[in-house]
Amino acid sequence: VQLQASGGGLVQTGGSLRLSCAASGRTFRSYTVAWFRQAPGKEREFVAVIRPSFGTIYDTDSMKERFTISRDNAKNTIYLQMNSLKPEDTGAYYCAASNTIIQSSVRYHFAYAYWGQGTLVTVSS
Repeated sequence: VQLQASGGGLVQTGGSLRLSCAASGRTFRSYTVAWFRQAPGKEREFVAVIRPSFGTIYDTDSMKERFTISRDNAKNTIYLQMNSLKPEDTGAYYCAASNTIIQSSVRYHFAYAYWGQGTLVTVSS
């Protein structure tokens, strides 16, 4: 499966962005899909995941309050709606997918076989 991430940009603190991850190549509805992000000079970190039979997980309560991960199976697309953005949300955001992942590994980037190219989010203070 090929993933294409888009929707990043420059916003002010408190603004919103909606990231999209479009999949092609295979039926996407059975895949677990996650968003990760990587700030300059830092390691890639888990943001959120959506699972076909087990719902969603967000990394922190703050993300859970401000971000929403969702999917449109008809469009083969996963979204990450981000509201109340903060400067610390700045980074490259990557979507990742797997159809063989075990639930205990969904937060770990090495568990995903397919990756999008990343889309840059910059939040100015």
